[in-house]
Parts: sequence; structure tokens; C-alpha cells
Amino acid sequence: MIVIAGLFLSFSALACTNANSSISNEKDGVESDSTKGDVPGDETSKPEYLTVETFKEKIWDYEKNPQEWVYEGSQPVIIDFYADWCKPCKMVAPILEEISEDYAGKVKVYKINTDKQKELASVFQVSSIPTFLYIPASGQPQMDKGYKDKAAFERIIKEILLVE
Repeated sequence: MIVIAGLFLSFSALACTNANSSISNEKDGVESDSTKGDVPGDETSKPEYLTVETFKEKIWDYEKNPQEWVYEGSQPVIIDFYADWCKPCKMVAPILEEISEDYAGKVKVYKINTDKQKELASVFQVSSIPTFLYIPASGQPQMDKGYKDKAAFERIIKEILLVE
């Protein structure tokens, strides 16, 4: 279990360590703040990259509500905390793209580069990657880490995110 601003988030283990490595293969420039795929039912939905600002706007403004989880979105979310140098992160990226397309309009997939968004990695105490934050439309978020195959993500979506 991990406590974030008074919230309890559950964890299971398997991942790369050294999440805050300064090594990065990402191209110079700013992460994409693409809004492609924001339209429910958009079949070309792709994971969207979050910054501190977009995280606060779309997910949780932890400065405004430091003691209480107040989800700003309306649909379930998977957030992938990753780094470009991490092999398991690279392996899970195409799976999350498939999940984003398969569940377009039902589950949103976001990505947070822990090398570029160190504040967000710190807020969630991400010490190994990939780490995933699962946010149901209502209820408390849960965290998990380590590589997962598509079947594992589909099970999580069914059991945690799309529960009525």
C-alpha cells in the first residue's frame, strides 16, 4: 500500500528500477499534449501524454485538493508512468496503444514520462517503472507496477475500471 495525500493506493511488484534516471532517448522538445482520441467512440484513439498542468486539469489537482481524491475526468483511466530507456516500458507501449483503440470511448489511456515529469513521479512515489495508475470513473485509484500483457490489462479493465 502507498499513501498519497492521505489516500491509500494498492501495489503489486515487478518492474525496472531507477525511474528518475537522467538517461533519455526521447527527442528534444516538449511532450505531445495531443487531444486526439478525446472524442468518445473515436476509433483512432491513442494514448495522450500528460504534463503537470494537464494532469491537474484532467485527472486530479493535488494542490487544490491535497487531502482528498477529486477526479476531474468522467471516464475510467489508465496512466502509464514510463521512461524511454526502460525496456519493459517499451514492451508495454504497443499493448497500451491497442487497449486505447479497443476501449475508445470507454477507457482513456495516458502516459507520463518520469524523466520529464519528475513532480508527478514524486507525487505518486514512483520508484520503479512501468507503474500504472488505474482510475475508475468513481471510487479510489489503484496503483500497480511491472510489465503486463494485454490479457492482464483487459482483466484490470473488467474488474476495476468498468465495474458498474
